[in-house]
Amino acid sequence: MAETFNLKQYGIETEKIYRNSSVPVLYELGLRLEKGTAISDVGALMTFSGEKTGRSPKDKRIVRHPDSEKNIDWGDINIGLDEHTYMVNHERALDYLNTRDHLFVVDAYAGWDPKYRIKIRIICTRAYHALFMQNMLIMPTVAELADFGEPDYVVMNAGGFPANRYTSEMTSKTSIDVNLERKEIVILGTQYAGEMKKGIFGVMNYLMPLENVMPMHCSANVGEKGDVTILFGLSGTGKTTLSADPKRKLIGDDEHCWTDDGTFNIEGGCYAKAIDLSAENEPDIFNAIRFGTVLENVVYDKDSRKVDYTDVSITQNTRASYPIDFIENVQIPCIAGHPENIIFLTCDAFGVLPR
Repeated sequence: MAETFNLKQYGIETEKIYRNSSVPVLYELGLRLEKGTAISDVGALMTFSGEKTGRSPKDKRIVRHPDSEKNIDWGDINIGLDEHTYMVNHERALDYLNTRDHLFVVDAYAGWDPKYRIKIRIICTRAYHALFMQNMLIMPTVAELADFGEPDYVVMNAGGFPANRYTSEMTSKTSIDVNLERKEIVILGTQYAGEMKKGIFGVMNYLMPLENVMPMHCSANVGEKGDVTILFGLSGTGKTTLSADPKRKLIGDDEHCWTDDGTFNIEGGCYAKAIDLSAENEPDIFNAIRFGTVLENVVYDKDSRKVDYTDVSITQNTRASYPIDFIENVQIPCIAGHPENIIFLTCDAFGVLPR
């Protein structure tokens, strides 16, 4: 924690800031200060996200602005927000962050290709959120952090404090607001860590096409001959499971870009569904769960601290977040050539696909 580092440029006066803290420090603070936090029998940090155990897409908004609105497909997915309402939520987030005894900051990168990567700053109140994002982003070296400078985008996670549901255009006490012109994301009313991850992916989805790069919600791996396979699919269709192939090097499990030069992973880690996880069916993912991994909303035995991955009494959306190099067979840096194989995955819950 650098003594000279502060957040006063954002209007945040909190003095104690843990910036890019080590895993043991984040474990200690999480266990001591955050309700529902424990260590599993294999050393993972088990955490509880609170009332929200999944994303809240209907509570996510993008600020309408003349400079960007023509590049956005507005509708049920990309919902607009006016600048005034954004600033009300922004001020509410700052007020909450300023009441905290300490804050966590993660300064890291999104995008493995140096030509396209962006600098991200996460400001949050929970050690669990900091560790999660240190897993999911690409962490700088000591030299890179010293030369990090100002970030390209800032995420202000004040999710422990609710939005005012009587504020114009609010649909609940949860609000995730993206302001492309201010290069900010403000989170209120949800402590589900996946909102930070998907918020950054949304930013890359906006930025990359402007540079003739295609962002993709897919997993990717590469064979011994350099043959790249990408697997498209919605959450739960098997992207993470199928991409962790012992005979092929993992590039990434969820977010990639396709450029004129090839493919690169946006993230520095994996966010795997943990429901029914077993060593027999998903050995690579199962073995990646160890010290440094975040296990989110899982049920465990209070004495042995052994996780029951079949128990979905908290949520079916149990998750594991770990650095990508926790997978044994991985491509580092996570960059490869053009895809040769493109696979579309489905989970036909309604029986509409032909047999």
